[in-house]
Amino acid sequence: MLQKLSYYFIAIAIMAISTHPSFGEKAKVTYSTITVKDMHCKACAKKVADKLYRVPGVKEVRADVKKNIAYVIPETRKLLSARKLWEAVEAAGFNLVKLSTPDGDFTRKPKQ
Repeated sequence: MLQKLSYYFIAIAIMAISTHPSFGEKAKVTYSTITVKDMHCKACAKKVADKLYRVPGVKEVRADVKKNIAYVIPETRKLLSARKLWEAVEAAGFNLVKLSTPDGDFTRKPKQ
């Protein structure tokens, strides 16, 4: 009897997990990744971050100097303008190699 109950609960758990809306789906990326040309030191990363923090909706900026990448995390339920992110990096005096947002990837300045 106890063994049958164990199988019953395991079956219910498997059904609950497999029917959950997010089962098998990829988690939606909400942050943006910016590959910056020649962001080779902490001072460069700070310049870029300072300009990115001025973009409306930016919650946090993290930089990986070794990879020349800045990660931009938006405020909850905010969509960041790809164009404004691009222009912020340019305003810091740097060129972008690539901008990846939840809306797509850009190797040229976005229209929006």
